[in-house]
Amino acid sequence: MYKPIIDLGTPWIRADLPTSELVKVAANSFLATKISFINAMAEVCEAAGGDVTVLAKAIGYDPRIGNRFLQAGIGFGGGCLPKDIRAFMARAEELGAKQALEFLREIDAINLRARQRVIDVVRTELTDDLTSYTIAVLGAAFKPDSDDVRDSPALDIAAQLQAAGALVVVHDPKAMENARKRFPNLGFAASVQECVKDADLILHLTEWREYRELDPKTLASLVKKKIIIDGRNALDRDKWRAAGWQFHALGRTD
Repeated sequence: MYKPIIDLGTPWIRADLPTSELVKVAANSFLATKISFINAMAEVCEAAGGDVTVLAKAIGYDPRIGNRFLQAGIGFGGGCLPKDIRAFMARAEELGAKQALEFLREIDAINLRARQRVIDVVRTELTDDLTSYTIAVLGAAFKPDSDDVRDSPALDIAAQLQAAGALVVVHDPKAMENARKRFPNLGFAASVQECVKDADLILHLTEWREYRELDPKTLASLVKKKIIIDGRNALDRDKWRAAGWQFHALGRTD
């Protein structure tokens, strides 16, 4: 079964059963830790007046660290990382090694806090009472190039804003059907232009290529207010500001 793969030179390791079972959850826990670390740095950058994108680029040059998974934003979701770190903690406790993985509890908390921080920025830009505002959400999948909406940070934020009284309209290139099934009460739009029409604020929450390539000058004529929050630190801040937009991103002070 595996011979064709091994013949291609794919590395393989012989491991006992306990070790092999630990490999996947250990790998996902490490990735979750790296993502939450840079999101924690984003919080510190905001407090200190720094720029987390520059910080990430600088430490990424260190070969011991590398630059992958160092993009600060609204955190991780999906069907693996959140579930795996919680299951890993539970299993470690069953094995009598609870303290060894206590740090994952904070990793989980940082990840969920990133979602709340976006909502806090929305309230700062608009008001605590969101009942008279329309918010456009670009992105529903938990990551780009996917239709997977399991534990999607984007949809979690959208649902919380709707619960706070806002009219929320969502667009996603691939995940619309799955998003509708999970959150049928949210508004959905077939195009970006329809999504942002008359919006008081735009949230960029899944870093699809087509969102990165949007023309801020074109969108400016469609919205009610030119305010955008980049929840993935993937948009060109200078380009949006040059087009007259109020641009905000986690971990980047103005």
